[in-house]
Amino acid sequence: MSHLPHTDKSPDNSTVIASLDNRGLAYADGFFTTMGVINGLILWQDYHHQRLISHAEALHLDLDSRSLLAILQTHAQQLNQGILKLIITRAVQDIRGYGYTLSESGSKCEIWLKSSAMTIATSKQLHLPDCHLIPMQSASTAVCLSSQLACLPPPLAGLKSLNRLDNVLASAELQGIKANILAPNAELGISEGLLRDMSGCWVEGTMSNVFYQLSEPTSSEQQSSKSESLLDLNKNDSNYLTQGQWYTPSMAQSGVAGVMRQVIIDALSTTEYPVVIRALQDEDLPQLSQLFFCNALRGIMPMTSLKLLTGEVVSF
Repeated sequence: MSHLPHTDKSPDNSTVIASLDNRGLAYADGFFTTMGVINGLILWQDYHHQRLISHAEALHLDLDSRSLLAILQTHAQQLNQGILKLIITRAVQDIRGYGYTLSESGSKCEIWLKSSAMTIATSKQLHLPDCHLIPMQSASTAVCLSSQLACLPPPLAGLKSLNRLDNVLASAELQGIKANILAPNAELGISEGLLRDMSGCWVEGTMSNVFYQLSEPTSSEQQSSKSESLLDLNKNDSNYLTQGQWYTPSMAQSGVAGVMRQVIIDALSTTEYPVVIRALQDEDLPQLSQLFFCNALRGIMPMTSLKLLTGEVVSF
């Protein structure tokens, strides 16, 4: 883990030491973004840059995003292939407690960077209408979780802040479900969990945003045709995002407005079916005809089914 602009190291010079006064550690006072790197280039760099600008403004942090981006590009070239995780925290304050001064010292920040070499999956690419390419993962299944997301005030809703305890607990619930289905004859392939917030709306996955399509109640013949839609998806990926109306939940009161979510919204904005921001309610779940999760590292993760809290399984 690198600490910018200055680094405090332990005596063996191998571990970065964070002060107990660090605002990110003490109060989650900051935000982060995780960037994939391929061939020395940061994926979706402009979108990550916009996150730096918008989040710094929302949290009243004085961040020179352009200079930081240049440093990130240098690290990306050195890494060549892998992940850069950037964490921005407010600098230590002179006053005690949660507060900070509305001044130059109150807006100063500390910058932390973790560089991890790994392969970013790109074996299957989906062409977006704006000619960009994004990874598309193999189809899997999802499950509704009982864990809930906090509803937040407007300055914080949608931010990728350091306070992710609701996601931590939800991810633990998902891991428990995965562990239990390893029994013989159990369902396989669960890769993500769908989360609702405290208002009861279904908002996102444990590590991703969600997009969905809706259909009217179907007859058995129509249901059979619906089951074959995934085969069409696999045969003709290029049409996956442009056939039918996609919806995605609002981030106005909960959730994280992810980079890939915005990439897809922008890519479809000039097509016949621009993405519609729409709440996903309990009564909508049985009417889902398509569902995928997405994030900036894994791209699109299409689902074949969603298991509801009632135990019912909705197949796509």
